[in-house]
Parts: sequence; C-alpha cells; structure tokens
Amino acid sequence: MIETRTLTGAALDAALDDVARLRIAVFRDWPYLYEGDLGYERRYLESYRTSAGAVLVGAFDGPRLVGAATGTPMEDHAEDFAAPFAATGLALPEIFYCAESVLLPEARGQGIGHRFFDLREAHARALGRRHSAFCAVMRPADHPLRPAGYAPLDPFWRKRGYTPLDGVVARFRWRDVDQPEQTDHALQFWLRDLGKDAA
Repeated sequence: MIETRTLTGAALDAALDDVARLRIAVFRDWPYLYEGDLGYERRYLESYRTSAGAVLVGAFDGPRLVGAATGTPMEDHAEDFAAPFAATGLALPEIFYCAESVLLPEARGQGIGHRFFDLREAHARALGRRHSAFCAVMRPADHPLRPAGYAPLDPFWRKRGYTPLDGVVARFRWRDVDQPEQTDHALQFWLRDLGKDAA
C-alpha cells in the first residue's frame, strides 16, 4: 500500500537525495529525455532547503520513496520565471509553483498524481496563494524519440482546472539522453485559479 505524506522542513531536507535519484530515473523517459547527474540534482534541489514555503509530497512504499512532487512560492524561482510572467499581469507572490512530479512506473495508476496536486494545492492555499502553476516540456510531435502511442497529460491537467498560458514559456538547458552536449528546451506554463473548483 502506497502512502502519500506532506514533508516540510527537516523531513523534506532528509528526502532530497532520494528525490534527486527519482528525478534522474523518471526524467530519462519521454518527454524530458534528461541525462541526469546527481551533483547537478543536489544543486538544483538546494532551493527547497532554503525556501521557507517549500513542500515535498512523498509517495512511500513502506520506507522507500517511490514518487515525489515538490513546490515552492513562485518568487523563490524569480530568476528563472520572472521574465516569462512579466507580460501576464500576475504577481509572482500570488503564485505557487508546482515543480516536478515523478513517480516510478510500478506506482502509477493508483491516483497518486491527483494526490500530488491535491496536497501541493492545499499547501499553496495555506500560504495564501491565489494561483498554482507548473511548466511542461514542449517537444515536436515528430521527435524521433517520441514513443508510439504516447498519450499527453493535457487532459489530466485540464481536468484539474489548469490551462496553458499562451506565450508564457521558460527556457532551460540540459543534456538529452541522445545528445553529447546540453541543448535548449522550452517549457510551457499552465495555471490554475485556486479559488475555483476543478471539474
């Protein structure tokens, strides 16, 4: 039986190395195709140690972390996200950023993805946030590594009340599994008004 728990503070801190390993394992798959590195992951996840409003929702099979979803106040990511949001009229301190959701294949299909969003959105409301946002990797439909029969998560996100923000795109660099060097990647932002119920 998989249990989901909300972790903050020291408990969050203690789980971050396991989150790093999960990110490396899960993000190798489409659409991320991320060739991960534990050193980079530890540096990236440092922001969760330093953000007073950070949350980690862990999915545990006994003591083993099999899935994780993170989030922080958006202003804790201002360096990366301030520019994309500049033209939206949305203030970063009103937004909670739902970062990664990673779940091992054997733990999928049990409603954990919804639980990840439920608990992060509850945390965001407790912080007084009006909106929840995340970003999704944009890949061309004809990408050679796109799996046959791949079903995008757009219907899941829309059911939860999220809609894509046209033109609000963040750009990051990482090395794809089939590339020798880092390349540029575009990530589309999706937003939900936390005052509205999802369908």
